[in-house]
Amino acid sequence: MLKDHLTQAVQKCIQPDVFGAWLSGGLDSSALTALARPHTKVLHTFAGGLAGSEDLLYARSVAEFLRTEHHECAVSPADLLRVLPEVIYHLESFDALLVRSSVVNFIVAGHAAEFVPAVLSGEGGDELFAGYEYLKELPREKLEQELLDITKRLHNTALQRLDRCAGAHGQIAHPCFLDPHVVELALRIPAEFKLRGDVEKWILRQALGGLLPRSVLERRKSKFWQGSGVGGVLAEHAERTISDRDFHQERRLKNGRTLNSKEELMYYRLFREQFGELEDLSWMGRTKTAAQVPQPEGLGTDQRAV
Repeated sequence: MLKDHLTQAVQKCIQPDVFGAWLSGGLDSSALTALARPHTKVLHTFAGGLAGSEDLLYARSVAEFLRTEHHECAVSPADLLRVLPEVIYHLESFDALLVRSSVVNFIVAGHAAEFVPAVLSGEGGDELFAGYEYLKELPREKLEQELLDITKRLHNTALQRLDRCAGAHGQIAHPCFLDPHVVELALRIPAEFKLRGDVEKWILRQALGGLLPRSVLERRKSKFWQGSGVGGVLAEHAERTISDRDFHQERRLKNGRTLNSKEELMYYRLFREQFGELEDLSWMGRTKTAAQVPQPEGLGTDQRAV
């Protein structure tokens, strides 16, 4: 039933001649790509990351398996820094994890727009089917409520990235996991079928058996900025260019908000250049749970949930 609902969601938006998909090589984007492939003559897939990154390797494997027209955007640290002001302008945010996950996505979206007007994208799968690593640490009786909570927050986290990265290039992105019928079904599936033992998104993996390479079906969750190889690149740049003194002087904004890291300060400075020093930032979302990223010793950060 889950496979059927997802297939129907894909069929609602796909075109029979040519279509596109953002393909990270993770389970969610790979699932939609696999379900879309039989329904269009030419399926362009687009992957991005630093050279040799996991996402590029896994996406290539999926593209070869499904015989798509595959495009890779291998980016350098210099590319990330070059587009950063434009990314923050379109995001209208300086949330560290949102910005970090958007930079490569923004570059890939620009490349995809040269070939197709619309793409599939896997947002929502992690929230509906328990894809995040931190969820394994929660008491099982709290899992369903947490999944509902993070699903309700998608509008200013993953969906904000999706909307702004696509829209900046005149493209439409379809998050088929968030089709109303898929969401309704997902919310009725007991949490123990989503996180089973140590395996996240267990029921989704079962539904996709035979449609993807085994290595992709068994791939564990990697956040977009991790799989693309961005990792600590931007945080390390912030550490090199922002002194401890400046961080401690500037981290508390006039409106009372506290910046959690030098990386977030770097993004805030760019945000301030674009939009000024706004007194009211209550409209801007912040990531609920910030994952710890490998960073240089001495980096002043507070990566707790915000």
